[in-house]
Amino acid sequence: MGRVHSSAYRRVRDHFPDCAGEARLVVAADETEARAQAAVDQLGFARATTDWRDVIADPAVDAVSITAPNHLHREVALAAAAAGKHFWCEKPVGRSAAETADVAAAAERAGVRTIVGFNYRQAPAVQHAARLISSGALGPIRQYRSQFVAGYAANPQGALSWRFLRAAAGQGVLGDLMSHAADMAQFLLGPIERVVAHVETTVTERPLPGGEGTHFAVVEGGQLAPVENEDTVRSVVRFESGIAGTIEASRVTVGPQARYTFEVNGERGAVSWDFERMNELLVYLPLENGDSGYSRVLMGPEHPPYAHFQPGAGLAMGYDDLKVIEASLFLDSVVDGVQREPGAREALAAARVLEAMENSGASGAWELV
Repeated sequence: MGRVHSSAYRRVRDHFPDCAGEARLVVAADETEARAQAAVDQLGFARATTDWRDVIADPAVDAVSITAPNHLHREVALAAAAAGKHFWCEKPVGRSAAETADVAAAAERAGVRTIVGFNYRQAPAVQHAARLISSGALGPIRQYRSQFVAGYAANPQGALSWRFLRAAAGQGVLGDLMSHAADMAQFLLGPIERVVAHVETTVTERPLPGGEGTHFAVVEGGQLAPVENEDTVRSVVRFESGIAGTIEASRVTVGPQARYTFEVNGERGAVSWDFERMNELLVYLPLENGDSGYSRVLMGPEHPPYAHFQPGAGLAMGYDDLKVIEASLFLDSVVDGVQREPGAREALAAARVLEAMENSGASGAWELV
């Protein structure tokens, strides 16, 4: 993710020439010296260090990207805020709602600007869906359903990376994918008020990693150790508006690779989106001739911010483009002082939903957010 952020900063000027800010890549930190040096040789940083504290202390640094494992997010973010340095942090901002609340409060006290990596809400199709919902085109909303399911950990031989350990990651799929799902739901339909959830760990043991690697790495015949957090969550949610919905998240579902979807059903119309077909939005608005059913709408220059990336409909945008949008929002916020969304405040709103889901998994009852 550090590579993705670095590339996004470099690309902002190409896609958003009117962006108020322009990033200089000053210093990168990685605990592994070879990766730190690669940030200079490959990514364009002026220098590198193996201690993240050197980044915070550097007087040439105005803003920080936090792309470390989850257990470092709070510590780095609090240090950045104390130093008056703005930060773009990957999700989850904290391993718990309490840690996220600490970060949000520190950013507020320090007056620093933040952006959090809920990148899926930046897709032009999602933005278009939000406009259709808020405009009333779908009529009063009746129900919401969402899946954020993937198979990156479906193989039981997938290495026991830090993502599967409570001390390093905190929550499992709640923090990894459900955080996106909770943010998406609240972006589209407003605050979630209460939840009831079933939380489980399907793959209970994994082989220890054989060195450096990611949560996609597979280890054949390795020594097994316990998985310490959940990999599947199924929930029913009720929004403050009274709308009911379902949200499911899994990292062990065989078949889908990145099925991150939502469907919003109103009294007169509906919208449906799937990240695996990121540049399409299914829209149902009944026609006067009686025809009905979803229509496939391809994103084009008339669906902001698509025109910043492609000149015509059908020319696909990709995942990394969403991070360029985030980078532009972050740089604009740093320069003009206006907080964009999603920031630490929205991260805390999502974290409170995740906490309620985890509590419900233990209690078996509805939990207030």
